[in-house]
Amino acid sequence: MNESGSGVELKRIVLGVQYDGAPWHGWQTQPSGGTVQDTLEAAIKRFSLRDIKTTCAGRTDTGVHALEQVVHFDTDLTRDTFSWVRGVNAFLPPSVAVRWATEVSAEGQDAFHARFSATARTYYYVLYNHPVRSPLLAGKAGWVFRPLEIEPMREAARYLIGEHDFSAFRAAECQAKSPVKTMHDIRIERRGDLIVFTLTASAFLHHMVRNIVGSLIVVGNGNQAPPWLGRILADRDRSRAAPTFMPDGLYLAKIAYDEKWKLPQESTGAIPWL
Repeated sequence: MNESGSGVELKRIVLGVQYDGAPWHGWQTQPSGGTVQDTLEAAIKRFSLRDIKTTCAGRTDTGVHALEQVVHFDTDLTRDTFSWVRGVNAFLPPSVAVRWATEVSAEGQDAFHARFSATARTYYYVLYNHPVRSPLLAGKAGWVFRPLEIEPMREAARYLIGEHDFSAFRAAECQAKSPVKTMHDIRIERRGDLIVFTLTASAFLHHMVRNIVGSLIVVGNGNQAPPWLGRILADRDRSRAAPTFMPDGLYLAKIAYDEKWKLPQESTGAIPWL
């Protein structure tokens, strides 16, 4: 029975959604429209003939991509799970696609929640490190024309591992209740002229990944030594860290959940064009 006591049994549907963030003004719905959430909910309405609101695992900003955003919604409709994939995709533009769907528990303490049931998040940041920009990577990767050294950036990243107050990398408009998060892992790999940063944490503050990447670049180009990042973290002063880096190369890659939910998630493989 739903919370309204109407007697209608609601089902909780979970979707894995992939999108190119370049055409959109971020995930979260806006009065003017033009967001991924607005577009997804409009497609769900056209398929289901119902107004359905979605809840996501983590909001993304303008220009930020998602390999696998996870959303849930409640509905009284009975559909095969793959019908949600085919049906909703029929009304989505080429830059957004539902990759999978499943039904989960919506009852009591064991109810699944796309955001609150998540145990960790992984983001990729793809950086093109070359003297000349590439038009083929516009909107898909950040760009730095000065040479970057990988090892100093890796050394600096070690200061961020563990539970810390990440206020130094928090946007002023961040609405998180606490700046304390646990950084599980940061990997930095060079693949030709591309550098891929992979960050996994319990959760991220607004602009946290882009602010960290911007500060790592300051170390990689030799303007600061690796211990500088540790001092920035300890000082908890956003003004001392590097400016927020461009959104182009940021990808929400994976949301981790307990295996009990049996979500048909895709592996965190490489970005398709890498």
